[in-house]
Amino acid sequence: MRTTFSYADAFARTLGRRVATRLAGARARAKAAPDGGYTTETIVITALLILLAIGALGILATKVTDKANSLNF
Repeated sequence: MRTTFSYADAFARTLGRRVATRLAGARARAKAAPDGGYTTETIVITALLILLAIGALGILATKVTDKANSLNF
């Protein structure tokens, strides 16, 4: 009779094999895709643009806050 531990152990091994098989398939598809570099380049450029936008928003927020604090009522 199998115990709960052995069922969990068998499940973990099966899950591990399935994950390894899917990762191997994904790796093979990624190597076969001729535009893999273009996608990486696009992601890097997009990330840089997002960082620049966040920086610009930070500068603008500081300037607006300073101007609002300098107003006298």
